[in-house]
Amino acid sequence: MTAYIVEADGGSRGNPGPAGYGAVLRDAADGRLLAETAEAIGVATNNVAEYRGLIAGLRLALDVGGEGAPVAVRMDSKLVVEQMAGRWKIKNEGLRPLALEAGKLARRLRVTEWTWIPRARNEHADRLANEAMDAAAKGLTWKAGGTPSEDTPRSPRLAEQTDLLDPSSELSAPTASVATAQQRTAKGTGWAPPTRVATSLVLLRHGETPLSAERRFSGLGDPELTANGLAQAAAAAARLSRDPYRLDAIVTSPLTRARQTAQAVAERAGLDVETDDDLRETDFGAWEGHTFTEIQRRWPDELTAWLADPGYAPPGGESFTAVAGRVARAQRRLIEKYEGRTVLVVSHVTPIKTLLRLALDAPPAALYRMHLDLACLSLIEHYADGNPVVKSFNDTSHLR
Repeated sequence: MTAYIVEADGGSRGNPGPAGYGAVLRDAADGRLLAETAEAIGVATNNVAEYRGLIAGLRLALDVGGEGAPVAVRMDSKLVVEQMAGRWKIKNEGLRPLALEAGKLARRLRVTEWTWIPRARNEHADRLANEAMDAAAKGLTWKAGGTPSEDTPRSPRLAEQTDLLDPSSELSAPTASVATAQQRTAKGTGWAPPTRVATSLVLLRHGETPLSAERRFSGLGDPELTANGLAQAAAAAARLSRDPYRLDAIVTSPLTRARQTAQAVAERAGLDVETDDDLRETDFGAWEGHTFTEIQRRWPDELTAWLADPGYAPPGGESFTAVAGRVARAQRRLIEKYEGRTVLVVSHVTPIKTLLRLALDAPPAALYRMHLDLACLSLIEHYADGNPVVKSFNDTSHLR
């Protein structure tokens, strides 16, 4: 498994004052730059900006390396390094939520070291943070390339090298293109105000297809809904058009069975349908279209390994760990774009289970202990100042 280095920094002109952070992700084997990000965060303290830089760096590591990736964290902030390593107590209560957020991200990775380094050895992240602070001082947002702009910043940015990794497959294969993550708007302040307004993700699994009716593995194959599946989609649409559901947006997997289900809801709700490729089902490779029994007979060793290890991929397919990386990206985009609103997410078994697992802060193996019926509903509420809450799971009352 590839090991990574996160370098992060943050600063404030005035402490508190116009603030920003920068973060860099490198390949630990050769120091090669893989990705970078920065953001102007408005008025904040040095320590807040430094923690924000760390959080951004850990997110880069998750985007590129996925769950469980080994990471060494290096910063020139003695306070952040020592607090995250558990050697210093957190005395400033204003920093505790940031430390908790960073800790949650770190637990999804495998942090091998928390190391303080001199500023001279943190030059790249320091430069990015200063670019972001320059933008903040002018009331602008940081833009990739170091130019302050009134436009939304591109953040994070993958290094412009032809041997980088492809984000469409959780950055796991070579690509010749430069990729950027979903654009994020600078918040304008270094600290989010307390809120009880949730960003609600209503999760709807698609209706029945010929493959699901026969209990066959159905990943990137693209069957349409059966007549029963269309009826299930219509029943879900009828339910979602009534209180307490008040949908603000509908986002779906690009696969036909999910788009058909989403369209049934959209017609009742009077909303457009947005497609997010990261919400697609797992690529089951050679197992596509086969039953569990057929796979057990033909690939017994591979099936045993797959059932035991979320990081193991079917022959020619995609691991659950890889799926988790892209689903986590989609989740962040949804929460940031639709903050405080209700979004219907139409997807498949693995992505929906993954969203629920992440909300519960459960280990990857928890996927094997969940069951989702066709056209079922689940609900997760995300709070800006607290943990996500799973409000419902595998609800099929609308189908009875």
